[in-house]
Amino acid sequence: MEYVYAALLLHKAGQKLTAKAMEDTLTAAGVTPDKGRVKALLAALKDVDIDEALKSAAAMPVAAAPVAAGGAAAAEEKKEAKKEEKEEEKEEEFTAGLGSLFG
Repeated sequence: MEYVYAALLLHKAGQKLTAKAMEDTLTAAGVTPDKGRVKALLAALKDVDIDEALKSAAAMPVAAAPVAAGGAAAAEEKKEAKKEEKEEEKEEEFTAGLGSLFG
């Protein structure tokens, strides 16, 4: 991912995507660049219009957002249900303890 991020950063900055620029960016980020991976990414991006790819990628999460929101809501409901169950169990334990005091 860091290689793609470096390419996007260079593109956003208006720099040319070259192996040296990629390696310098990765080094500045604290990553030891792998020249083979840099060359492979540059070859893959050779005929790609990055601006167009970003526009089409930006449109995709809009369709996926309701699904993600639904999944998050379901996870939140599960957490609340577990929390309620634990509270009920604690209440039962508490009342059971009181019963033993009074016989």
